[in-house]
Amino acid sequence: MATALEDGAVFGRVTPQQKRDMVGALQSRGHTVAMTGDGVNDVLALKDADIGVSMGSGSEATRAVAQIVLLNNSFSTLPSVVAEGRRVIGNIERVANLFLVKTVYSVLLALLVVCSQVSYPFLPRHLTLLSTLTIGVPAFFLALAPNKERARPNFVRRVMRYAIPAGVIAAVATFATYLIARSHYTGEGARDAETSAATLTLFLISMWVLAIVARPYSWWQIGLVLTMALGFVIVVVTPWLQDFFALKLVGTSMPWAAVGIAVAASLLLEVAWRWVGRRFPA
Repeated sequence: MATALEDGAVFGRVTPQQKRDMVGALQSRGHTVAMTGDGVNDVLALKDADIGVSMGSGSEATRAVAQIVLLNNSFSTLPSVVAEGRRVIGNIERVANLFLVKTVYSVLLALLVVCSQVSYPFLPRHLTLLSTLTIGVPAFFLALAPNKERARPNFVRRVMRYAIPAGVIAAVATFATYLIARSHYTGEGARDAETSAATLTLFLISMWVLAIVARPYSWWQIGLVLTMALGFVIVVVTPWLQDFFALKLVGTSMPWAAVGIAVAASLLLEVAWRWVGRRFPA
């Protein structure tokens, strides 16, 4: 039957059980099967199909087992339904990557602080700035953006396979910058300088995470990444914003060291992204 279904296009005088067998035969060949119907004789096949589509004027039993009901009885509605589903699922995956990377590095930083018995490398206002520019505002636009990528299975695996290594890299690099800054700065104002160096490193790494998640690029996605980077630059160069967010990049050697660590971590992120994509294909 599966061979006949792949060779043929139209079949007549099909019984309800044969419709069900057709769905199963196509699925046995690895096909994703959609079934449309409006009568009781379609219920069995609708129930077994990957996607059951019922007409709005169909029987109550048909509408009960279908995943999609076309209230206007028009098949022309389906392309827009599929496009909207792809947009929602694809954008949820992008946003989930951003939030889970933050969750991983936040948990790991907390554990590193507890184990090393040092002060936490950030003030609440630092975290507010980081979350706003690298997660909050970008996630808003990414969630509403057009997305034509086809939906794929294993959503959780695809998100976690990148979020975990990215979060670990971000946490280790940020904590390393913080420890180096603690040994570099002494005297009054050392605390602000240490946390500022750690904030700079984490911001740059988070921006690279955003740049990876936003792919493939279009003009607005490039503009989004550049705007978020510009926002941080404005905070750094504006005196009253420096005071408000407690950002004091003292000297030249330590800030550049923080940038160097962030660049190395970003390159490692890129390698990890490509390697994981090849090692664990979706």
